Amino acid sequence: MRAHRVAITGLGVISPYGGNDTDFFERLLAGESAVRHLLTDDVPRPLSVPAVGCTGFDPEALLGKPLALMMERFAQLGTAAAFLAWAQAGLPRQPEAGDETREDWGCIWGTALGGVAVHERGHRDMWLKGRERLSPLSVVQGMNNAVNAHISIQLGLGGVSTSHTAACASSGIAIGEAFRRVRSGEAAVMVTGGSDVCQSYGVVRAWEAMRVMAPGDAQTAPSACRPFAADRAGLVLGEGGAALVLEAWDHAVARGATIQGEVVGFGTSCDHSHLVRPHREGQVRALRAALADAGLAPADIDYVNAHGTATTEGDPVEISALREVFGDGAPGLAVSATKSMHGHLLGACGAVEAVVTALALREQAVPPTAHLAGRIDPACEGVDHVLQGRRGVPLRAALSNSFAFGGSNAVLALRAPPAR
Repeated sequence: MRAHRVAITGLGVISPYGGNDTDFFERLLAGESAVRHLLTDDVPRPLSVPAVGCTGFDPEALLGKPLALMMERFAQLGTAAAFLAWAQAGLPRQPEAGDETREDWGCIWGTALGGVAVHERGHRDMWLKGRERLSPLSVVQGMNNAVNAHISIQLGLGGVSTSHTAACASSGIAIGEAFRRVRSGEAAVMVTGGSDVCQSYGVVRAWEAMRVMAPGDAQTAPSACRPFAADRAGLVLGEGGAALVLEAWDHAVARGATIQGEVVGFGTSCDHSHLVRPHREGQVRALRAALADAGLAPADIDYVNAHGTATTEGDPVEISALREVFGDGAPGLAVSATKSMHGHLLGACGAVEAVVTALALREQAVPPTAHLAGRIDPACEGVDHVLQGRRGVPLRAALSNSFAFGGSNAVLALRAPPAR
């Protein structure tokens, strides 16, 4: 079976900044943090943590009221992002009569939490408010595959429709599997990405119990997430959705689509050593597998969007893995962790950061790791940390890392689009 080049023809993101993909990237280039202080009125103990929310997101405006009411928020975020990517790809929402080509097109999505908020709300309604019955929509709103199901229905996609759940690597794996299907010729077009909403009361409390969440109040919250910094204090949970339309290169060219970038490789591995403690060798294997799959050498990579969560244990392990893979070239390797600005979206972070990486290649610019200047942990040195946004940088290829609890590692290799 002939291998097909895989073009990115659509990028969509629902982010805390609002606007389109260009607006999103410009805010990141400027080093603008979207982290705010979240204070709730929960009983018996309110939440008071730094967090990232898409406060300007209007699901009814982007999806229409009937469809929006069918969905939990994680599905609204994901489906809206997919619609934006689909529109950028220049494809009509529904196939024309008699057009059977979409019977082979599909959707693969990633989410770590899915509709956990639905079940938490149901628990509160029954145990705290005394309700005897829940909404009949609870099951379809809460299922993890709700996003890919809605996308497939709305866009008329008759091929594979499935979701991946692998903690923070969920959407990285989803994109990689969608890439493989297009490259193999199994599908000419795939919609892929991820979405998650991480601010449910029980979710936040669970992460607090692990002692890996950054503290902060209304004044200090914007700088709470400081990946690779000596004084980093933990991760900041966020929400959002991001989507990519992947398309066989010849198919995209034949219909005159604008190519936003190219996915060229995908590498996975399992640390198989510890449930929550990252392992350098597992990450090294995933990085090398992505490079080998792409047919690229370390010297061909100009930028890495790091997983970089700002945890004391995870950050040095990732930098150590990059030093191992890139060897003598590591000191010149541009690395940044954009979670410092948009937060950690758990199962959606791989998709959001793949979009960031594609935009970096498209715009020939590198976003920074915010709040890092003058603070780099000596254990995280050895690469070229991007402290301020860089424009006009000649970027040929880049990697996007997703390293998850459970030891699941996913690395995507992307290449810049043709010059326009």
